[in-house]
Amino acid sequence: MVDTLRLKQKLLITIVNKGMASKVVRVSKRAGCDGGTILPGKGTGRKDITTFLGIAFNPEKEVVFSLVRDEDAEHVLNAISKMAKLGKPGNGVAFIVNVKSATGIAHLLEPNLS
Repeated sequence: MVDTLRLKQKLLITIVNKGMASKVVRVSKRAGCDGGTILPGKGTGRKDITTFLGIAFNPEKEVVFSLVRDEDAEHVLNAISKMAKLGKPGNGVAFIVNVKSATGIAHLLEPNLS
């Protein structure tokens, strides 16, 4: 069994509008990632907006979790950002978490002494 926690990996988290997650996974795979997990989400960056033109406004989101090798993380992030136009407000956000530094996971790196 491969010890994934000992490998140099990053967790790439991308939050995009509903319907974009499958495109994010496709682009990330072309850029060097093995795949991704898509979860539904809800929310908006502005809590004061509840209606738009008299229509209830509750935007649906999709959250994509992708494990990517450390050396590929920047390239995958840039590919996703370009495709999803994450530099434009309202299109989404993406960020990288170091798997080994995440609280609750780091203790798994120590050998089991029991």
